[in-house]
Amino acid sequence: MKKIVLSLCIGTALLTAPSIVRAQFPTMPGGNQQPAAAIPGTSTDTSPRGSAKLTGIVTDSTTGKPVEFASIALINAETKKPIDGTVADDKGKFTLTKLPQGDFQLLISFVGYRNKTVSSVKLDRKGDINLGSIKLGADVRTLKEVEVVGQASLVEEKVDRLVYNADKDITAKGGDATDVMRKVPLLSVDLDGNVSLRGSSNVRVLINNKPSTIVASSVADALKQIPADMIKTVEVITSPSAKYDAEGSAGIINIITKKTTLQGFTLNIDSGVGNRGSNLGLNGNLRTGKMGFSLSGFGRANYNVIGNFANTQKTFGSTGTTTTDQTANTRNHGIFGQYTLGWDYDISKTSSITASLRYGARNNYQNQDNFFTRTISPSSYFPIVSDRNVLTKDLSGTVDANIDYTRTFAKPQQELSVSAQFSRNNRNNDFTADILNTTDFSTITARQQNLNNSFNQESTIQGDYQTPIGKNQLLEFGGKGIFRQVESAFSYRLGSGTGELLTDPTRPGNTLNYDQSIGAGYVSYTLTTKNKYTIKAGTRYEHTVINANYSQNQPGEQGGAAGQDLGIPSYSNLVPSINISKSLKGGKTIKLAYNRRLQRPGIQFLNPNVNTSNPTNITKGNPLLSPELTDNLEFSTSAYIKSVYLNVSLFARQTNNSITSVRDTITTGAGQVTNPTLAQAIQTSYLNIGRESAYGTNVFGNATFFSKWQIGGGFDLYYAYLTNSNAGSVYNATNSGWVTTGRFFTNLTLKNGWGVQGFGFIRGKQIQLQGYQGGFAFYSIGLKKDLKDKRGSFGIAAENFFSHPFTIRSESSSPIFAQSSTTNLYNAGVRVNFSYKLGKLSFDAPQRQKKSVNNDDVKGGEGGGDQQQQPAPAGGGTRRPR
Repeated sequence: MKKIVLSLCIGTALLTAPSIVRAQFPTMPGGNQQPAAAIPGTSTDTSPRGSAKLTGIVTDSTTGKPVEFASIALINAETKKPIDGTVADDKGKFTLTKLPQGDFQLLISFVGYRNKTVSSVKLDRKGDINLGSIKLGADVRTLKEVEVVGQASLVEEKVDRLVYNADKDITAKGGDATDVMRKVPLLSVDLDGNVSLRGSSNVRVLINNKPSTIVASSVADALKQIPADMIKTVEVITSPSAKYDAEGSAGIINIITKKTTLQGFTLNIDSGVGNRGSNLGLNGNLRTGKMGFSLSGFGRANYNVIGNFANTQKTFGSTGTTTTDQTANTRNHGIFGQYTLGWDYDISKTSSITASLRYGARNNYQNQDNFFTRTISPSSYFPIVSDRNVLTKDLSGTVDANIDYTRTFAKPQQELSVSAQFSRNNRNNDFTADILNTTDFSTITARQQNLNNSFNQESTIQGDYQTPIGKNQLLEFGGKGIFRQVESAFSYRLGSGTGELLTDPTRPGNTLNYDQSIGAGYVSYTLTTKNKYTIKAGTRYEHTVINANYSQNQPGEQGGAAGQDLGIPSYSNLVPSINISKSLKGGKTIKLAYNRRLQRPGIQFLNPNVNTSNPTNITKGNPLLSPELTDNLEFSTSAYIKSVYLNVSLFARQTNNSITSVRDTITTGAGQVTNPTLAQAIQTSYLNIGRESAYGTNVFGNATFFSKWQIGGGFDLYYAYLTNSNAGSVYNATNSGWVTTGRFFTNLTLKNGWGVQGFGFIRGKQIQLQGYQGGFAFYSIGLKKDLKDKRGSFGIAAENFFSHPFTIRSESSSPIFAQSSTTNLYNAGVRVNFSYKLGKLSFDAPQRQKKSVNNDDVKGGEGGGDQQQQPAPAGGGTRRPR
């Protein structure tokens, strides 16, 4: 919205400075003075006057952030008349070319800031002059305009995305990215950390514009490894252009972490301790001359995360109804860590290279204590009871390596970039179940174990080129290759008491090898018209080749037999996109967008490992899944109404060939140590059998009062319709209903560096093909105090302090089963945070636009095929099947 405010200010300035207008916009035929439409940063004056070139960057003197679209005027030092002018781009960068020799002054202005004059600008024939960073100070005489800019700084609207500035959130310190995501407009996050955008979990999550195999394995797990106080912004791209990978049906979420590109040395220390978790982070940066280094590391420990659940399910068979009741207490704890080494080098004024190496590790343990099961079946006169303790270990390590080269040219916005990336995630996801004696419920009579080792590896190379065409057009095109290798090997073991575990003779081990190669090319075209229309259209072509095989080991074998080719065919997709925006009077903007997206299944949906940690609720993936295809249509408008910023959007989405979780009843005895004749269980898997539609609205806004108090919030409301085209009565189902999500926040800045912030989030029940998942709510309040010179801060935050426990109820049903569950979470928490910054800063470092690899193309989210064990049984807990 800064662009909207700016456009009004520039219009006023141009009316009062006709000489600047004439300099920027040459006389048109007929003598009329008409500004030619132009893309920001492109030259609009092609008349030959000289060979000098002047560049610089406009920044905020307090925050160091770029001042977008500031007005620039070059003034003759003797005559005091302007001879040329331009507007800075969205990164504060400006360029003036073909300038004459002489002594000049530079005048920079923008609403909410004091005018800045740079004296003694000498231009000659020797070459380019770079003024570096030019700082603008806030204008205290225009508080109303500053307030408007402050509103936009929390939730900013850009051409193709919404930007949430998370670095202003004081209650999230000590939390993780999941806590931040719940506050972002358009997003919804369930209790397991699974993210959905406008009701769809088919989103692609990037970290600093880069993908990672840890995200491909599980979005929820990845978010829990990113500390909230390391996040700078969250970008929600609802209508990605052709430049982005075709995958991510609902859109793309890009998490930007805090990075420093300042001259000198800095070291940030962030720490926190609470009743359910602690964290410690270090972030160091060193830059000298053309080269910069960064080294960051952090760790987090979770503990005292407790709860319980109750689950009731009925299966309807030919001989009658089998009823099973289950209860258990849950305990979770874990340690997470991440370490990143970054390097960048300015080869010349027009080219740079950046590289980074990241390693992340996680050790998560989940316990289900006194997992008691009571079953009444037609074939038994007495109830069948069992009791067990289940421990799930989820251990993983991820390596990401990136190298990026960027080359700019004399023409503004002309750029070439080449990027490469390697990423690998190794994961062990195992469970061990101790079967207890049903007399004393403490003696271990038998033991089961499921071992699942897997890895997910990606290698990517891409090239992108963009160039302006004339004064008001931009052309972008490029190509990309992605090469994935996925392997999942699993086995089952049995033992008596606490003795040695041996291979289960009734269940062979298996290995899935799944290789995927994707070749893609795209072209995108942007046009800006005189009447303030911006049109961005493009198309992307992707060809996918899959080589998958599945080997089954016989009981007792150490290795697998030759793999059986699964025969998954290759496929190609053409995905178009178009975005149209129009600036109206009064600072209003309207947008219309259409795009087609596809969603390939991730490993959590493909993994065929059969998880029987709960013998009556079994989960497994399906390696034969094919991708989804989704069409999205969006209309939105935004405006400032006095001191309030408001954004309203309408959307429609339809997904065909939807990857949908389905439940069935199966006859099973394998792995049942105490009662091998137990026949009925509910099995959750995934099939391409559904069609999903959603039609709804998103409304959010924010306002600042007295320059100290900010409030905001909004809601999402949509109608969901899910249907199943499968001919079998077991899977055939249709469900529909309204879904709503709401959020509210307030932030009050007090004297002497004190600040208070509150937040609330509520999500209603979620519609599923065979039932619904219950709603839930979160709320928090925090207090923060900045130390002298803002070198450090300390604070305290509390969350969910009136909910002890918080209860969630869910139900699902079909012609052959019915299930209901109640989950209690004791998630009231309090934490104390402290941070401190060492080092000397200056703003002399060169600014550059960094490119990176974006593999936004794999369906992640809440799939259960990766067999992550849940505190509640599959279908009875909080994990939301689609």
